[in-house]
Amino acid sequence: MVPEQITHDIFVAATPEKVWTLLTEADQIAKWFAFDGAEIDLRPGGALTMTWKEHGVYTAIIETIAPPHTFAYRWARLPGELPGHGNSTLVTFTIQPEGNGVRLSVTESGFRDLDLPEAEQATWAGDNMQGWQGGFVTLLTVVNTPGEASLEAVPGVGVA
Repeated sequence: MVPEQITHDIFVAATPEKVWTLLTEADQIAKWFAFDGAEIDLRPGGALTMTWKEHGVYTAIIETIAPPHTFAYRWARLPGELPGHGNSTLVTFTIQPEGNGVRLSVTESGFRDLDLPEAEQATWAGDNMQGWQGGFVTLLTVVNTPGEASLEAVPGVGVA
């Protein structure tokens, strides 16, 4: 069965503003997610490009910017494509204050709308869930470097 969306979240012992920079500044995105570089035009309709040597260059179009709580973009499924109907999913990050830090969540939706056979849609959703889990583990490592805010890994994963 193809999930409509996947979700992953962690508790971050940092300010919402600190977490916001990790999600919206190119040099920070490259540290925890797009390891071979990122570029961002941080405005609705602006482009976000993310590069991985082993996967290629992926393009996203920013949809929502509500600092420091919500950041969303639609990204193309394949490298070298612009996101559009049938070839992209919507990625939404939310940052909510919680105790002495924040709850950082990523929800990726639209897998059932991809122009792919159902089995490939399900595979894509599963692969992306693993990707977000790995990305958040790396985010924890990056932020736990000396001089940075600390993160506590309290993962939550879901499919709907």
